[in-house]
Amino acid sequence: MVSDNTKKRVTDMLINEGTYARIKEKKSELDSLRPLSKEQVEKLHHQMNIEFTYNSNAIEGNTLTLQETKLTIEEGITVGGKPLKHYTEAINHERALEKIEAIAKGKKKVTLEDVQEIHGMIMKSLSDYAGRYRNRRVIATGAGFTPPNPKEIIPLMVELEKWMNSPQENIIEFAALAHYRLVRIRPFFDGNGRTSRLLMNLILFRSGYPPTILKRVDRGKYYRVLREADRGDSVPLVNFVARAVEQSLNIYLNAFKKPTSKNEMISLAEATKYCDYSQEYLSLLSRRGLIGATKIRRNWFITREELEKYVKRMK
Repeated sequence: MVSDNTKKRVTDMLINEGTYARIKEKKSELDSLRPLSKEQVEKLHHQMNIEFTYNSNAIEGNTLTLQETKLTIEEGITVGGKPLKHYTEAINHERALEKIEAIAKGKKKVTLEDVQEIHGMIMKSLSDYAGRYRNRRVIATGAGFTPPNPKEIIPLMVELEKWMNSPQENIIEFAALAHYRLVRIRPFFDGNGRTSRLLMNLILFRSGYPPTILKRVDRGKYYRVLREADRGDSVPLVNFVARAVEQSLNIYLNAFKKPTSKNEMISLAEATKYCDYSQEYLSLLSRRGLIGATKIRRNWFITREELEKYVKRMK
């Protein structure tokens, strides 16, 4: 049998308590701002979906830039020198995103048929096995385990479906572990990673969270925490996902809160003017998820409000 091999802490919670407290606070704050402006929601949501599509595909080796991904999705424009497959991946992923949003709004349960349909949309025109489980053994390159043989896939997926629809107390941990369980089963020949990241977001969407993006620039760290989960420790993976959830909440709050000098995003270099910490130390805190910063492309940003909360907490 395949399990998530999770090491539980004494508190029986995998997620860092400080990170979880900030996420709950920010989620409550976002909920308090509802109903959000429909026009603003649609604009930001579209932007986040393009970011999601670009990053999820780039993690798997897609060579389209963010701008090329945007042009492909919005205009159907292709740029010479890039494989046609990479444009198809962008279009397919955007459509699969629309599908999980519809599922999240219309159904309380996530079924195996949903997972297969999501995979089928991702791999449309790219694989003869789009939406179909693999029928041969595969090797998980770089992973510390051997994926299940084909005969085990259906029983394991049935077990996963049952688990996904059982009561859960911590939705962030739940979404991260659902992602990992599907990756570990590797039910498909290709597209397991993208399907797993979409499944994770489907679970988060059902609880009112915005799109959570695992970034291409963090690809090395992402693969590292997956390997640690393979060795039996899911804590790094859960916290990696939790930091991504918090950053998405930061972006949404920044877009919808009334602008003030304290909730404006500033660089870490500028943030040093408002505290006694160096830029290097603030960067370390940001990377470790100990402060409510947001990574945009390769650079970290923070609000004075978040900075003041951290300084106060340390005092």
